[in-house]
Amino acid sequence: MKKYTYTESKDTRSGFGAGLLEAGRKNENVVALCADLVASLKMQDFINEFPERFIQVGIAEANMVGIAAGLTIGGKIPFTGTFANFSTGRVYDQIRQSVAYSDKNVKICASHAGLTLGEDGATHQILEDIGLMKMLPGMTVINPCDYNQTKAATMAIAEYEGPVYLRFGRPVVPIFTDADQKFEIGKAWMVNEGADVSIFATGHLVWEAIQAGEKLAEMGIDAEIINIHTIKPLDAEAVLKSVAKTGCVVTAEEHNRLGGLGDSIAQLLATNTPAPQEYVAVNDSFGESGTPAQLMTKYGLDADHIIKAVQKVIARKKA
Repeated sequence: MKKYTYTESKDTRSGFGAGLLEAGRKNENVVALCADLVASLKMQDFINEFPERFIQVGIAEANMVGIAAGLTIGGKIPFTGTFANFSTGRVYDQIRQSVAYSDKNVKICASHAGLTLGEDGATHQILEDIGLMKMLPGMTVINPCDYNQTKAATMAIAEYEGPVYLRFGRPVVPIFTDADQKFEIGKAWMVNEGADVSIFATGHLVWEAIQAGEKLAEMGIDAEIINIHTIKPLDAEAVLKSVAKTGCVVTAEEHNRLGGLGDSIAQLLATNTPAPQEYVAVNDSFGESGTPAQLMTKYGLDADHIIKAVQKVIARKKA
C-alpha cells in the first residue's frame, strides 16, 4: 500500500476560495455571486481584490442563478456560492431551465455538502445533490477530496466551457494531494494500485479509503484505490480497467446510496462487466445534528466501514 502522509489539514471550502482568487487573477471574465454566505464560502479574498466583479445577491438563491445565467450572455464566467442544500434543492428549477437546458457557462459552487456540515442538522445536510445534478443533461459534477485538489478543480472549471457543479465541504481534513497538481476533468486519479478489490471513493471518503487500504494491507488484502473526483463525466475506462483486474467493487461517498457515485459505477458495470459491489454511503435516510466525526461513524462512512464492505465483497467474489 502506497503511503500518504500529511503535515497540514484544511477545509475544502478554503481550497475553493483560494482557487477562485487565482482564477480571477488569470481571467478578468471570472465573476462571483454569493447568497449572503461570503465567510462560509471563503470568498472574501476575491472580493478584496476584485470588488467590482462580485455581486452580493442576499438570501435569494433562485435570483442568483438567474443573474449568473444572464451574465454568461455577456461573456462572463460566473461562480455562484452558497451551501450545497441551497445550491441545488432550493433552486433546481432555475438550474434546469436557465443553466442546464440553455447550456450556460455557470459554475455552481456548493459548500457544506453531506453529513459533515455537522451540528446544523438534517435540514442543511443535503445527501441528494449529486443525484440531482448528474441527472441534468450536460452538467459536469465534481467532488474533490482535499484543499489542494479543490483549489485545482476551481481553477480548472474556470477554463472549462459549460455548466459545472462543484461540491466541497466544511470540515478540516488532511491535505495529501500535490499543491501543484494538474486537475483533469473526467480523469480518475489512481491513489494505489492493487489486485484484490477496487475501492472507488470521492470527496472526504478518499482519505478514509486510504486509511482503510493501509489496514487492509496489514490483513493481506491488496486494495486498488481510485479517486473519482469527477462523477460526471465518469472515467469509464479507468473503472472498467480496474474491475477487470480485481473482480469486485466497493464505492465510498458522503451521499445517499441512491443516485450517487455508487449508482453511476453500478450502471456502468451492469452494461459492461457485472461484478459484486458493496456501497459505503448513507442508506436512504436524512442526517441529524452531531459532530462530523460522530455522524461519519454513525452513518457508516469511515475507514472501518470501508474495511467491512471490502471483506464482504471479496467473500461474495469467492462464493
